[in-house]
Amino acid sequence: MHATTILVLLLGLLALGRTPPALGETVLITGANAGIGLEFTKQYAARGATVIATHRRDSVPETLAAIAAEHANVRVERMDVSVRAEIDALAAKLADVPIDILINNAAIWTIGDRNDPKVRAAQGFGTLDYDQFELFMRTNVAGPIKVAEAFISQLKAGTEKKIINISSLGGSNSLRARQPDQLFWYRASKAALNNVMRSLTTELQDDGVIVLLFHPGGVRTERLAALGSRVSLMPEESIGDMINVIDKLTMADTGKFLYHDGKEAPW
Repeated sequence: MHATTILVLLLGLLALGRTPPALGETVLITGANAGIGLEFTKQYAARGATVIATHRRDSVPETLAAIAAEHANVRVERMDVSVRAEIDALAAKLADVPIDILINNAAIWTIGDRNDPKVRAAQGFGTLDYDQFELFMRTNVAGPIKVAEAFISQLKAGTEKKIINISSLGGSNSLRARQPDQLFWYRASKAALNNVMRSLTTELQDDGVIVLLFHPGGVRTERLAALGSRVSLMPEESIGDMINVIDKLTMADTGKFLYHDGKEAPW
């Protein structure tokens, strides 16, 4: 990136009240090809970070191919977080690559079309599909902790040493959802994610590794928009806010559960 361009970027961030990025930072993002993960990829790539964008498709998704074509600092890799062998394979491939920020974003919300009554019923009391439970836990809980475990050496070798997890208020034990769909398996998996990451906070505190959980808000991703969702928080705003918070994190913040804007969320 040209020096003048970098200066303009830094001045723009300061004008917005945002912390300038650490030049040369490396960010690993799971589930980077759509939704929240895609927006993280776009914003980190635009500010000059080295981005390792992972996906679970059989071929490189068009969304990531387009970003990689525009930004030489984006590296696209396949890694299905529900498959432990794929996590280990990528960790071995990147064994000598220090990583500053790991963003555990990949997760499943429903299995199938959210507008399909049968799909909703699979997570509804009285019609729960118990065969789905294991996949939710393997993807949304075991996946993130396995990724953290597999890449911990690279994170310790990095400068920032931050593990960021995209969770949900659905995993809060102090809030009761007042919605027609309780999404039993999704909520259970996010509560479990919150729990294992709090344990990881204690495990890694002496190593100077920051572990954080975010509720990103009701983000109007392309999927939710297609489903007719009325949520109004745009991806650019939610992810921009989270990146601003990530930039400012210190060890005093490790173990926190935050809204996208940095306010503390209820456990």
